[in-house]
Amino acid sequence: MKNQTKKGIIIFDGDCNLCNGLVGWLIKFAPKHEFQYVAFQSEYGQELLSRYGFPLGQLTTVIFINDNGISTHSDAFLNIMGKIPNYHLLSGLLSQIPKAPRDIIYNLASRNRVRWFGKSKSCIIDLQQPKTYSNTTSSI
Repeated sequence: MKNQTKKGIIIFDGDCNLCNGLVGWLIKFAPKHEFQYVAFQSEYGQELLSRYGFPLGQLTTVIFINDNGISTHSDAFLNIMGKIPNYHLLSGLLSQIPKAPRDIIYNLASRNRVRWFGKSKSCIIDLQQPKTYSNTTSSI
């Protein structure tokens, strides 16, 4: 299934400090209006998870939906990074590493992210609706 919007949709864990930190970084450095950020805990996040066949109770991977389809795990991370100026070359280089070893590292970080980085008391974005931020946002 393909996303019919021009913006890539990033579904992330709004309770995870690492995830919130990465979304904050993307808000600051990603091209203006490149992404729509959706916490999986939000109503829209739950709708998207259901629509695309993902479990609703927990999120073990970032999910990236764009005109090329759906990507998860290290593929999603690299596809997102590939949209950011000065990082698309690094993304291309890392994508040359076979998926299996990349996903082993990704899954290790995913399983331990709350233990290593903690749980957030609030999501970086309003959970009521998806947000598109520009890189001119002055505070995160």
